[in-house]
Amino acid sequence: MSSSPGSAAADAPAYVLRDDANDIARLTLNRPAARNALSMEMMASLIEVLGDIADDKTIKCIILSANGPGFCAGHDLKQLMGHKGDVAYYRQVFERCSQLMTSLVRQPQLVIAQVHGIAAAAGTQLVASCDLAIAAGDAKFALPGVNIGLFCSTPMVAVSRNLARKHVMEMLVTGDMVTAERAAETGLINRVVAADNLAAETKTLAAKIVSKSSRTMKIGKEAFYHQLEMALDDAYAYTGEVMAQNMLAADAEEGITAFIDKRPPTWAED
Repeated sequence: MSSSPGSAAADAPAYVLRDDANDIARLTLNRPAARNALSMEMMASLIEVLGDIADDKTIKCIILSANGPGFCAGHDLKQLMGHKGDVAYYRQVFERCSQLMTSLVRQPQLVIAQVHGIAAAAGTQLVASCDLAIAAGDAKFALPGVNIGLFCSTPMVAVSRNLARKHVMEMLVTGDMVTAERAAETGLINRVVAADNLAAETKTLAAKIVSKSSRTMKIGKEAFYHQLEMALDDAYAYTGEVMAQNMLAADAEEGITAFIDKRPPTWAED
């Protein structure tokens, strides 16, 4: 299955490819010649397919991967320069980018970034906006806007919510590439694997997520991001209420009973 903006020509390649199997939707960025740069059309396509999946009860996890030599080079600079001096257009670009990134955070399903090659600027932002990330050993990350006179202000929103401040600031003010190993050390990604094992390792993680109650995952993901923005006492009050309500769910009753009975749980939605 594939998805592309409705305004695209019927015979044009899809910006995002979708393949569903075993309750997992694999989304593949499909602008390899442009290093999967986030054009307006690419972002619109991603937002559209994420919206479709959000309402799809058969999908419990999403893998975000990419075709070509790299994961995502960031914004499409040629497209931006094609609207030179048009501040209204620039606002539209960054508003759409913000919509895409917040869509990933608010997506009911868990999203895993499967990263190879370079993820730069908004590409690093894309990785940081996913819930989990696994990278090949050859992957590199950067917030290099400072090198071209364009500070990575919107990418730093997502990245600063993953890394400690000084690690983010160093990436922002130097524009230097960060290795996959360093990205794992600082918390941008979960772990590094051999390139030839990348797809299999990501699929294994997705399968583990799929084995859990999708209703519980949805509750937990929403609560996780919501409490991060709260003061400590407010966070405990909020998550205490979330857990109290979660205890009323059929899956919680089944899961606890199964644990006591020493048997595998059977989730209500399965």
